[in-house]
Amino acid sequence: MSATLVVRHSVADYAGWRTVYEELETLRAQHGCTDRRVFSALGDANDLFVTHDFGTVADAESFAASPQLKEGMARAGVVGAPRIEIFTSV
Repeated sequence: MSATLVVRHSVADYAGWRTVYEELETLRAQHGCTDRRVFSALGDANDLFVTHDFGTVADAESFAASPQLKEGMARAGVVGAPRIEIFTSV
C-alpha cells in the first residue's frame, strides 16, 4: 500500500531551508521516496506544506523516524515542532 508523508512546519528562512532540503535527496531515495512536492502559504514563503510519496507505509514511517531527517530539520532552521502525518489512498 502506497503512502504519502505530509509535513507542515515553519522555517526561519526558506532559501536556507531549501538548500538543506535538497541535500537530503539521497536520504529520501534510501527510504524509497518516489515523488515530493513543496508548497508555501500565500504571503509567507516560510510557512511550508511538504509531501513525500512512498511505495509502502513502512518506508514512510522509516523516513519519518530517521535521525538524519531530524538532524536535517534542525540544520534547515525548522521553527518549532513539525507536524508529520502519513496518509494512504483509499
